Amino acid sequence: MAETSMIGTRIRERRVLAGLRQSELARRVGISPSYLNLIEHNRRRIGGKTLLKLAETLQVEPSLLSEGAEATLIAGLREAAGDGAQAAAEVDRIEEFAGRFPGWARLLVELHRDKEGLERTVKTLTDRLEHDPHLADSLHEVISTVTAIRATASILEDDQNLEPDWQRRFHRNISEDSRRLAEGAEALVHYLEDAPDTEADIKSPQDELHAFLSDNGFHFPSLEEASDRTTIAKALDGNERLESEAARVLARTVLLQYAEDAARMPLREMLDAVARLGLAPDALAAHFDAPLNAVFRRLAALPEEAVGPVGLVICDASGTLIFRKPIAGFAIPRTAGACTLWPLYQVLGQPRTPLKAVLRQAGRGDARVLAFAATQEQGPAAFDAPPMVRAHMLVVPDSGGDGTAPVRDVGTNCRVCPLPGCTARREPSIFLKGF
Repeated sequence: MAETSMIGTRIRERRVLAGLRQSELARRVGISPSYLNLIEHNRRRIGGKTLLKLAETLQVEPSLLSEGAEATLIAGLREAAGDGAQAAAEVDRIEEFAGRFPGWARLLVELHRDKEGLERTVKTLTDRLEHDPHLADSLHEVISTVTAIRATASILEDDQNLEPDWQRRFHRNISEDSRRLAEGAEALVHYLEDAPDTEADIKSPQDELHAFLSDNGFHFPSLEEASDRTTIAKALDGNERLESEAARVLARTVLLQYAEDAARMPLREMLDAVARLGLAPDALAAHFDAPLNAVFRRLAALPEEAVGPVGLVICDASGTLIFRKPIAGFAIPRTAGACTLWPLYQVLGQPRTPLKAVLRQAGRGDARVLAFAATQEQGPAAFDAPPMVRAHMLVVPDSGGDGTAPVRDVGTNCRVCPLPGCTARREPSIFLKGF
């Protein structure tokens, strides 16, 4: 196949490496998912603005998508060298290596991509094991049923003088429990088999909420003008992501807060202020006379094409994540178990004292982000109840500044964090000794 007809294949490879769904990439580029599917399968030619927009969204040079295998190969080797900083690869001789030993170079790139894919799989499975309510309930049901069968069988084995009526009762219990065990095990197997190829991992109300917000790019134009409960109801009605009533309650709460923040900091005024002041939460808070947390939420709700990537994570006083908007270069786990070194948790111990730090996540190359964290009290203080506090952390790409700010190495969560010698580690990492 000619190199020019392989553009779609390269787009698909870059999308998978970036961890983007086909529908998400299509939404960001402004084309339909079906059209992107045809492009990725090399059934539609592509060029011009669409190619440039895809390259920009995937954060690669357009030439890496349009040129031949050698450019893609060299880019893959650079990625492998960036992720394996401890190996001290001779980056200045990558082109020479790819030219002289193309077979070895392709093998190295394939191994690097396989490693990244395995790491993503392990992280996904880890999140599911920790936070998937369906999986936890199913395992609990299976274990409880096995325990009941074992207890009944022990009674029949130990007591040989049971009356016939009691024997029949115990045998009936074993039969019923065995049937329930078989049904539960079968349902669990089907669930685990379906999960990799479907959206079976979206089960908890928090996951439904995140999918709903992500599908809308965390931005709701209908709520930017004067909105009421009717406007919010229309934004929720018929949305297939919000399957449970609990998820709808969570989404309604988030949209009510969205409308309140939008009324306090209108879209046009907010965009003008960002153009003049930049992504500086403290300056924006002073300009609008608004709390830092409200500014964080508002920045995360602005269109990405207007202000660039902006991430946000919110936790309650227990440390449980209740809102997450990730950005490229900074992963956020599902619901709980995030890295203790994040400023998000540091501000919980020192309320009313905002923090700023440059962060670099271990195992994700040298990408750096600037994190701002602050707390917010939920309701007035009371003598007979502990204060209800939430912590917000805004995450934006680090522009570098003057280059003197210290960099804090952090992780995602302990189980998949390769950061060595971490004093905050809760459990050993599966990556410290490799696969």
